[in-house]
Amino acid sequence: MALWRGSAYAGFLALAVGCVFLLEPQLPGSALRSLWSSLQLGPAPAPPGAGSPEGRLAAAWDALIVRPARRWRRVAVGVNACVDVVLSGVKLLRALGLSPGNGKDHSELRSRNDLEEAFVHFMGKGAAAERFFSDKETFHDIAQIASEFPEAQHYVGGNAALIGQKFAANSDLKVLLCGPVGPKLHELLDDNVFVPPESLQEVDEFHLILEYQAGEEWDELKAPHANRFIFSHDLSNGAMSMLEVFVSSLEEFQPDLVVLSGLHMMEGQSKEFQRKRLLEVVTSLSDIPTGVPVHLELASMTNKELMSNIVHQQVFPAVTSLGLNEQELLFLSQSASGPHSSLSSWNGVPDVGVVSDILFWILKEHGKSESRASDLSRIHFHTLAYHILATVDGHWANQLAAVAAGARVAGTQACATETIDTRRVSLKAPHEFMTSRLEAGSRVVLNPSEPVVAWHREGVSFHFTPVLVCKDPVRTVGLGDAISAEGLFYSEVHPHL
Repeated sequence: MALWRGSAYAGFLALAVGCVFLLEPQLPGSALRSLWSSLQLGPAPAPPGAGSPEGRLAAAWDALIVRPARRWRRVAVGVNACVDVVLSGVKLLRALGLSPGNGKDHSELRSRNDLEEAFVHFMGKGAAAERFFSDKETFHDIAQIASEFPEAQHYVGGNAALIGQKFAANSDLKVLLCGPVGPKLHELLDDNVFVPPESLQEVDEFHLILEYQAGEEWDELKAPHANRFIFSHDLSNGAMSMLEVFVSSLEEFQPDLVVLSGLHMMEGQSKEFQRKRLLEVVTSLSDIPTGVPVHLELASMTNKELMSNIVHQQVFPAVTSLGLNEQELLFLSQSASGPHSSLSSWNGVPDVGVVSDILFWILKEHGKSESRASDLSRIHFHTLAYHILATVDGHWANQLAAVAAGARVAGTQACATETIDTRRVSLKAPHEFMTSRLEAGSRVVLNPSEPVVAWHREGVSFHFTPVLVCKDPVRTVGLGDAISAEGLFYSEVHPHL
């Protein structure tokens, strides 16, 4: 009976303490923990903050992220730029009189119905995608409705402009941006971004960014993750019309880092145009002085032949660094017959071992080596839950800080905060993982206090870190570009490159 009474008293007091937690959240944590421990029920649950896994991870990042010894001074970025019109995808499609049916992917959008089917397809997966809208009149009708939407917001858009804007936040950097820059975009750009007169045009290129939140519903459809669906009828960027202006500007600007993006915008062009333009891209890249690293930022694509040509028509060997996400990585492997190419899509968080295998294959088959005339020596991979930086040994330094910085900015930018707010983020990376699925990889158990994990494989170094995922993101567009820019900002290339 005494034992029963003791258990009952303990239960009653535990309930009372729970009420105190709820009714007096401002009571000092030490007082609450003292009261809890007096019941001999074990340690009090840790409040969100420094002691939580998220808090320990954020603090560890801050200690690891240091500027490299040799820093960039002048960064040239090109060639895609536009104005992003950002709004709720569900609300826009409702305003267009559309209802969710069976989702279906379309490599090219030709009608409002195609738009609805593609949006439903990707919203159901919670996956990002970007598509070309081939019907000019229909696109402009939709764009006008979207631009006049009460909640629509206008932002700097296009991978090059977004990367340039991110670099420009560092006042000690000089940034050159070449791309089709209209009056609205010019107004939105940071004062630290220099746009050559040849890049200015009278009319802006608009891209429509249809966002949705995690758990958002549209009739029976429910999004598992927050993400966005992007579409445009963009002819200037689609033709990479500013490529020659970009390259011709480099001689006077004399950058020590070049960032190229926009190859994916050619998907709306003919095969003949794509092949010809890629050869011109390679020729242009060969004009960049030896020793100046070139980073290529990939984006969402559906044309396997175009992706295969990017890999095989000397574009990869002509660049030094590559940035891409999980959709682009798998599509690249499928297009170029790489490892795990039979995998149709990712199931939830991409398997670290599978990702590692594909990154290793890219660097081994197309990267820098003594027997191959290639400059490619670095890949920055990012997905919602974690990032990996893979580098050929001997060419890059400070990659531990670089991968941590890229992951940190994913959390701050998505939540629109200056620093990581541990109450607004959560750890979604796998607690443990294998470093390879094709070879005898090692098993890694994640420790938030030591968040960057490194391993090596035949001359390639891997740096992995989880992401503190924003629970209620303010804006998802441009995260990949911010991640790549931040990772590059903290990277150091060895002079003999």
